[in-house]
Amino acid sequence: MKTFDAIIIGGGIAGVSLAFHLAQRGLKPVVLERSFVAAHATGHASGLVRMHYDLEGEARLAWVSFEYFRNWQTRVGGECGFTRTGFLDIVAPAQNDRVRANVALHQQIGIPSLLVTADDVRRLAPSFVTDDFELAAYEPESGYADPSATAGSLMTAARAQGAALVQGCRVLDIATDGDRVLGVETDQEAYSAPIVVNAAGSWAREVGLMVGVDLPLTTWTHEVFYIRRPPIVPTHPTVIDDSLSMYFRPETGGLTLIALEDENRFDEAPDADLGPISRDAMTRAVDRLCMRIPAMAEGSFHSAHAGRDGLTPDQRPVLGQVGPKGFYVACGFSGTGFKLGPAVGLCMAELILDGKATTVDISVFDPGRFSRGEMLKGQFGHTMWR
Repeated sequence: MKTFDAIIIGGGIAGVSLAFHLAQRGLKPVVLERSFVAAHATGHASGLVRMHYDLEGEARLAWVSFEYFRNWQTRVGGECGFTRTGFLDIVAPAQNDRVRANVALHQQIGIPSLLVTADDVRRLAPSFVTDDFELAAYEPESGYADPSATAGSLMTAARAQGAALVQGCRVLDIATDGDRVLGVETDQEAYSAPIVVNAAGSWAREVGLMVGVDLPLTTWTHEVFYIRRPPIVPTHPTVIDDSLSMYFRPETGGLTLIALEDENRFDEAPDADLGPISRDAMTRAVDRLCMRIPAMAEGSFHSAHAGRDGLTPDQRPVLGQVGPKGFYVACGFSGTGFKLGPAVGLCMAELILDGKATTVDISVFDPGRFSRGEMLKGQFGHTMWR
């Protein structure tokens, strides 16, 4: 049996970020990953880096994480692929009051967020149709990053400080003694630690049941498409287009990444095949992109992929201690976890080692909220964003 200070189940962004921050604090954690680092939800993430959330806790986590992304070499080392494009959240006129309130909240936090008009957007993105909305939120410093590179460099930095990584390793059971965790059994060998963290993404409910914790998690499967931009559209900002239920961003190689926010796939088994990609979804995505950028009709299809993540009833993460002593969860990110990852790892390390997260108060994401009937909702209107 190998002994560590902490066992982290899952090598996605939450798991490797926690390993990095625990190692920074002098602990020796091990990450147990069933495939390889960023193989699942993180590796298939769209990589948006923005702070526009309708819940203060998520906005604050994104803001702390943003300081990592734009100072990656100093804070972590390696590469995260952060690219500044500017970010727009476009809303239908009926949502004008909500976007005003969100921008005001973000400005109070210190986030560089502006309320802009349709005319402003036309100047920022001349290729956009702007006659169907009046206001948008604009973050001039935001953009996107490379999820696989981000997770890989966090894990590399963690290992340089004493953390360990075991890939191709499936957790079979979690050992307990009364009300305390002792370690885990895997298909390779046994590992001992007084701390076990469930960061298993789509498999988080399965892992929780190993200690009698039934997390209310299902799955969400999301298809993403890449379109070659025509020369008439050299680039554009990163956009969440609530009015058209989609988001899109530029990608290297003259591509645009696009995905839809409606008619996604739910409740599939974590191990279920991710494909095939829906031709209908691809057609709908292209049609909506052309509604916002008509010139994209001259583009062409490049490729597509799908990803799957754990989904909570309120589509907000689950962060905290639950069940036996020493058992923690960092899961249920519902497709929005990548941009929060650096701060989630930092705050979970604070919770585990200090008894409370102080960088950002994450108590609102307590796992017990569901049994108490305390579903989280947007402060200015319930809207889901990726």
